[in-house]
Amino acid sequence: MNAILLRQAFRQTSRKANALTFQPVHSHRNALASAWQTANRSAGFRSSSVSKQQFLNASQEDFKKAISKEDSVVLVDFYADWCGPCKMLSPILEKLTDESADCRTGSGREVDLVTIDTDAHGELAAKYQVTALPTVIAFKDGEPADKFRGALPESEVRKFLERL
Repeated sequence: MNAILLRQAFRQTSRKANALTFQPVHSHRNALASAWQTANRSAGFRSSSVSKQQFLNASQEDFKKAISKEDSVVLVDFYADWCGPCKMLSPILEKLTDESADCRTGSGREVDLVTIDTDAHGELAAKYQVTALPTVIAFKDGEPADKFRGALPESEVRKFLERL
């Protein structure tokens, strides 16, 4: 299944990148790397037997479902595929919220992750006044609790989580 998603994403990425003058594909290696990222984001929802969840490249419905969980902390990462700092921050957030990671907030809650592509869901970005990328908003019990902008190193993201 991932191979099919990868091929489809490769075709879409190649067409898109070649059609846009500001984001050319210089080699098949770059296109393949971009396709791999797109395919992995397109895989969407991942969950485990524990309560940690990741909604990657989430729809509005997934977003609403994820943040509405009581007694949970959800990091919502507003990103764009063309954003360099977003590409640096994304693996850190995914690592910290992965089902095998033992990362919790200062209050002991587990952390879920939702990623929102601002190019596809600009209305959500506008609703939460996202003016810079990446922007990460932490939701506690369905309400925005805190946020940060820019690509932070893992140690700073951990400090951010400890404050929640």
